[in-house]
Amino acid sequence: MEKLQNVYEDVKDKVEREEKLQKKRTRVRKCLGTCCPKSCRASYKIGKKVREKMDVVALKNREGLDLSVVAEPLPSPPVILRPSEKTVGLDLLLGEVWSFLQDDKVGSMGIYGMGGLGKTTLLKRINNKFLQTGYEVDVVIWVVVSQQGNVEKVQETILNKLEIVEYKWKDRSVHERAEVIISVLQTKKFVLLLDDIRKQLDLLELTIFTTRFSIVCHDMGAKSIEVECLAWEEAFSLFRTKIYRKLAKIVAKECKGLPLALITVGRAMAEMKTPEEWEKKIQILKRYPSEFPGMGDRLFPLLAFSYDNLCDDTVKSCFLYCSIFPEDWEIPCELLTQFWMGEGFLDEYDDVCEANAKGENIIEKLKLACLLTSGESHGCVKMHDVIRDMALWIACENGKKKNKFVVKERVELIEGHEITKWTKAQRISVWNSGIEERMAPLPFPNLENLLSVGGLMKPFLSGFFRYMPVIRVMALVENYELTKLPVEIGELVTLQYLNLSLTGIEELPMELKKLTKLRCLVVDDMPQLKTIPHQMISSLSSLGSFSVYNSGATIGDCSALLQELESLEHLNEIFITLTSVTPLKKLLKSHKLRRGINRLHVESCNYMSSLNVYPYLQKLEINICDDLEDVKIIVEKERGGGFAAYNVVQSNMTKHQNFCYLRQVKICHCPKLLNLTWLIYATRLQFLDVSFCDSMEEVIEDKKSGVSEIQQELGLFSRLVSLDLSFLPNLRRIYRRPLQFPSLKEMTVKFCPNLGKLPFDSKAGISNSLQKIHGAQEWWDGLEWEDQTIVQNLTPYFVTLPVFEIEV
Repeated sequence: MEKLQNVYEDVKDKVEREEKLQKKRTRVRKCLGTCCPKSCRASYKIGKKVREKMDVVALKNREGLDLSVVAEPLPSPPVILRPSEKTVGLDLLLGEVWSFLQDDKVGSMGIYGMGGLGKTTLLKRINNKFLQTGYEVDVVIWVVVSQQGNVEKVQETILNKLEIVEYKWKDRSVHERAEVIISVLQTKKFVLLLDDIRKQLDLLELTIFTTRFSIVCHDMGAKSIEVECLAWEEAFSLFRTKIYRKLAKIVAKECKGLPLALITVGRAMAEMKTPEEWEKKIQILKRYPSEFPGMGDRLFPLLAFSYDNLCDDTVKSCFLYCSIFPEDWEIPCELLTQFWMGEGFLDEYDDVCEANAKGENIIEKLKLACLLTSGESHGCVKMHDVIRDMALWIACENGKKKNKFVVKERVELIEGHEITKWTKAQRISVWNSGIEERMAPLPFPNLENLLSVGGLMKPFLSGFFRYMPVIRVMALVENYELTKLPVEIGELVTLQYLNLSLTGIEELPMELKKLTKLRCLVVDDMPQLKTIPHQMISSLSSLGSFSVYNSGATIGDCSALLQELESLEHLNEIFITLTSVTPLKKLLKSHKLRRGINRLHVESCNYMSSLNVYPYLQKLEINICDDLEDVKIIVEKERGGGFAAYNVVQSNMTKHQNFCYLRQVKICHCPKLLNLTWLIYATRLQFLDVSFCDSMEEVIEDKKSGVSEIQQELGLFSRLVSLDLSFLPNLRRIYRRPLQFPSLKEMTVKFCPNLGKLPFDSKAGISNSLQKIHGAQEWWDGLEWEDQTIVQNLTPYFVTLPVFEIEV
């Protein structure tokens, strides 16, 4: 009995220890029976039962000696509460996700957006909401995917959550593990929450996941929900302080609605006791963000996960390059690709058109990774300020070399002693800033990129070109006081990209002919430019892209220039303005040149009644051509070792008309031009701007044989984003039949008094992209509608133009 008493006390202590570890007693250990010592002592008939009890005690002794398992783990709760910090601006998104959960048709959802927006916090709130509501679910499974990113690790987490014994899945294949998981989950109502997916995973239905890459949502066939930066009111409410409200607003604006940045900065600012301390920290945040407390050691490394996950080094280099543009600047995609080409990022492509296509592809990858966003202007991208700060931090080797990338904006005067700190810079970018004059030339042995926009670079240029041995990209744009280039520019033999647009330069120096590695030369919008030296262009043997757009006085009769361009082996991209018929005819007679024309601006070409347009053209601008009556699209076919040209309408080639690359058309002051019916073949057209064409009665004429059939086959204006019709006094209609305009965002109609009907009807519907229809109220009120439903649907998009805009 004494031995049994000892076993009892030992087991009791062990059970209590196990219960403290959140376990419950096994059924066989809940009581030792009526023969425990206390029971024995309580017996009043011990004499009568002594023999019986001795047998029982002996039995209990044998049983009690094997009490190794006295408790078992409690079953896991279906939902585990996940601590979540206070959130701002996520309530609407939470409600949206929760409403989707009630929809049986929605299988999986992807919550995407750049780092630091609060996607994980939102997922935690979704998890915790299962505890707060009556939503019936057997199990909610939470998995942090992140860098591990493989199905095996995710499966292991799920198997452990489902408490499936290891021998059933250990050392099994992915497929076999999936069968085990599915066999269990088929009997349960479950939700799988995956945090930070970076690539497609082949998993289960009813999955909610977060990712920084919108393409993951597409690849996994998930309903996608984007988390965006907070609006100003929400951002400030996250950062609000009663003491230094005005200073807090400045700091909150620097964070641009990024919740993680607001929280990081807010914690640092909480330690500041005086306005002076706040102001000092604000200056650090503006000038050297990586040195601000919590940014370089916590925030930037977290945001850098998106950068680390980019597919290759070329894409990473292209991303870092975007940081040389100022804050909030809308970067033209075309310009960005040209810079990348000049930097050598796209050197594997000898053909400029192929390099441009690759550049566009990289931009899309960066947008899908939420590292770039679409700008408000078409064809532009933007970088969030905090993402830009992070990119500069990475480019400067995690902040260790802060002058490796130098970006200065709106500095009234950059003094010489500061420039001396830039001598080891790899890239220098100066915007709307002045440079101290009378500076002694400095060496820049590592400089690959020099970009100056809207500044006073004249004093900086003198003598400096001798000390830039590896320079690749130089853009001196909007430097109106720059009237002459130093002859030393010929020593920049490594230069691949040169842009002198919007400068006051009168003559290009002959020394430019030494730049035999130059791939792109841009001399746009230079009204003072009078001379391009003979044989200079033809000496640029690597030139693939040449732009002389809107520099009209320079090349009135440019037959010689065109001949030089024709001799260049690698040239396949030309942007050019022509101001007389003779060079225009020469251009269109040359098979090589017309294939290379990307942008063509025809101005003041009188005595020209017809213009042929070739399918390689992307932008066409026609201005002040008094005799122009018709424009034709011409397709070429190889025949007998040469090329034959065919008018597409006359050839009636309806099956292969999806060839035209034309995206932008602007026609102004062509009084005899009757219509633009030829545009039915411009299937990629995005922007159409027509003004001061007095004879035009229809934009697209439907009288010609086959037009309606071709329109239905090719989809007239199916990609049109913007339509601007101005000062067309006789215009009666755009097109006789209704059009869908699936991509249309904006339509503007100014001083078209006879345009009484728009090509919309209720069957065609309204574009989901439509944002605004601009026009005079009187004109809108006088429009005729076959269906009142469509006017009711369109009226919310109508915006009245100011009177002065209509009367100009």
